[in-house]
Amino acid sequence: MTNEDTTVKKIDSRHSPRGEMGQIYLASGVSIAMRLWQREATDQDKTVHTRSYETVGYVLNGRARLHIGEQTVTLNEGDSWVVPKGVAHRYEILQSFTAVEATHPPAHVAGRDQQQSA
Repeated sequence: MTNEDTTVKKIDSRHSPRGEMGQIYLASGVSIAMRLWQREATDQDKTVHTRSYETVGYVLNGRARLHIGEQTVTLNEGDSWVVPKGVAHRYEILQSFTAVEATHPPAHVAGRDQQQSA
């Protein structure tokens, strides 16, 4: 007999909670969580910030620029990216942008996803 958790969680994103920055929280485990950024507009002011979690993302559609440190990377449909924990960065939305991200540890736990400037 094992003590491992074999529970399957299914999340219907139509009923998922939203964060203060517009993110939709998807499935979440003990050490990783997913969230969706849906149709982010080009006119949104995205400030430089740091986070206490690592982020990996995948662009479903649209375009954005990721400014991270001294680097700038254009993110197009089908691209994926990594933002290391604690690194100052910001997003510049170039075209209505939809992406899914995974965060480790989960961004929504312990106030990690609160608006914070760099």
